[in-house]
Amino acid sequence: MPIYPVLALIAAALVVGLELCVLRTGVFRRPAYWIAMVIVFAFMIPVDGWLTKLSAPIVIYRDADTSGWRPVWDILGEEFVYAFALVTLVIIAWERAAGADE
Repeated sequence: MPIYPVLALIAAALVVGLELCVLRTGVFRRPAYWIAMVIVFAFMIPVDGWLTKLSAPIVIYRDADTSGWRPVWDILGEEFVYAFALVTLVIIAWERAAGADE
């Protein structure tokens, strides 16, 4: 079983669980969160796509560690899942910290 997609899915599940069960900041109900995610991915796609393009890759992944699924411009699907987890974790941490100041 490839490790990178498994870890990316675990990270995403943990972050979603943290938000829904522990922190409960409500970010998933806010349009601003989803707009922020669109902006993040809009910038991620050209950068990550350039770094991982199969024609001349700068970043090379070991095939045994990845899913091999590249839905957009040679970017591995697990990159999107991992980016979702990281960005969401930062946003909910900021939201929680801002709520602690009130």
